[in-house]
Amino acid sequence: MTAKMAHGEVELRTAVRSNGNSATTSSRPLNRISSFITQSVDKGAAQSMLHACGLTVEDLTKPQVGISSVWWEGNPCNTHLLEFGRKIKQGCEAVGLVGLQNNTVGVSDAITMGGPGMQYSLPSRELIADSIETITMAQYHDANVSIPGCDKNMPGCLIACLRHNRPSIIVYGGTIQPGRHGMDVPGLGRRKGDPCNVADNFEATGAYAKGLITAEQRVDLIRNACPGPGACGGMYTANTLSTAIEVMGMGLPLTSSTPAVYPEKMQECLRVGTYIKNLLELDLKPRDIMTKEAFENAITMTHVLGGSTNAVLHLIAVARAGDVDITIDDFQRIGDKTPMLADVKPSGKYYMEDIHNIGGVPRVLKYILDNTDLLHGDVMTCTGKTLRENLAGVEPLDFESQDIIRPLSNPIKATGHITIMRGSLCPGGAVSKLTGKEGLTFDGTAVVFDGEEGITEAIAEGRVKDGSVVVIRYVGPKGGPGMPEMLGPTGAIMGAGLGQTVALITDGRFSGASHGFCTGHVVPEAAEGGPIALVHDGDRITIDANTKEINLHISDVELTKRKDVWVKEKMGKTLKVKRGWLYKFARDVQNASEGCITDRDIL
Repeated sequence: MTAKMAHGEVELRTAVRSNGNSATTSSRPLNRISSFITQSVDKGAAQSMLHACGLTVEDLTKPQVGISSVWWEGNPCNTHLLEFGRKIKQGCEAVGLVGLQNNTVGVSDAITMGGPGMQYSLPSRELIADSIETITMAQYHDANVSIPGCDKNMPGCLIACLRHNRPSIIVYGGTIQPGRHGMDVPGLGRRKGDPCNVADNFEATGAYAKGLITAEQRVDLIRNACPGPGACGGMYTANTLSTAIEVMGMGLPLTSSTPAVYPEKMQECLRVGTYIKNLLELDLKPRDIMTKEAFENAITMTHVLGGSTNAVLHLIAVARAGDVDITIDDFQRIGDKTPMLADVKPSGKYYMEDIHNIGGVPRVLKYILDNTDLLHGDVMTCTGKTLRENLAGVEPLDFESQDIIRPLSNPIKATGHITIMRGSLCPGGAVSKLTGKEGLTFDGTAVVFDGEEGITEAIAEGRVKDGSVVVIRYVGPKGGPGMPEMLGPTGAIMGAGLGQTVALITDGRFSGASHGFCTGHVVPEAAEGGPIALVHDGDRITIDANTKEINLHISDVELTKRKDVWVKEKMGKTLKVKRGWLYKFARDVQNASEGCITDRDIL
């Protein structure tokens, strides 16, 4: 890898190919949008307002770049992003642009997990998209740089990019480094000094409930799991979606793997001004970059790296914002021919920092591009160059010195780990994350929960045991509302040593940190009277990854009888909120197979 590429730099192109056609640098003024308020003689009031903000007469002739960070204090994924925005502003000013910082809101999934606050997590994706779209369009920004940090930040920023369609770059806040255990924890198979991360706390809950670890060991993990800023460090949702951003060409090379505290992150922020100015000169916009082929590349790398099931939900939603046709079946189609190669958390051993230290996502991309036909190398990126051109100077992966990424000849799983399920329990689709360690089939007995409360107690009391299929329902997009993540239940199951013998099915979601025999995103959800609402304790449920089916084994007569009871007792009574943002989300949200979008065309 060249010295430049080691920092994510690539040479800028001043003439680009778009969809096979030659295009040269645009002759249009770079401040074409902002000049509506900065140059028009009838916009004196707007110009006065901008002068009051510190802009000079000369500044009013320059392109304006909105710098949208998802910053707030109280979450390590986001707490450092305000400073990133300042560095990006500095870099914009150095190349003759005006950088204007703004912030939007977010939700920490790890903090809100397992409580009513988690209902706001998925809806925050829409708030982020709406707010960045709003300020970009209303303030006449010529371009945008967004700075996401936590899970829903990434798709929110991407959706906004496709809506406003101004030249854009996304700078990921970076991954957290792993913590280190301060003492031996035999119950978790850990020794003092072994790496740990925030997701281990959820498994520790189950282990503590079963008496496998002590209170002191649990507190030691809490104190050491998160050593500083950055997003959760495995191939969880944030790192999965940041990888998608880089692979699709909306972030600079290495943006997804560089840890938040590395000096290279600040260097990336300072360089962005040069790249965003180049995009303005080329008039290269998000809809030119995020094509069908770019989304297929992102799906491919999600499978290669063992990414989160949330990628299904979010990439479908992002694609809809850009009128790109991506469905759950595209994930299965691509997964059927794509191997899983990365031995990373949550199902594996390593962390995102480890991937960075062997060359990051560019080196993995280069390996896949050079040795398979799984990637589209000619898609355009925010460097003004194609994916293939960006990777030209990247050195090949060395399989002798590392075992983080397996060779194609020895995959962890020969096909993708994300499996799209159907069957009598989920006729509209569901998503399973099967890495091969769980087995391919499960035949068990239902233990039903209307919500996630009580799972830990049921495990401790032995009601959830070998052969159980835990069914958690009324936690879907409408029923939650907000489709909360089930990391607490999956962590408790794994921590109690039941990961190989208990399955979990839900109309909610899973954290990217979840692993085990898990199926989520069940459609139709319970709140809409889907078959999952009709399951009783003791029912037989089978899960078959070979046929890609989940079936509820009761007669049609019994199913009809139960549906009649549900219609009388539950129909129209499942909405848990009557006012406010959650009400609006529950009213408008579409099902999980459609990405839980809220702006579907109903005409």
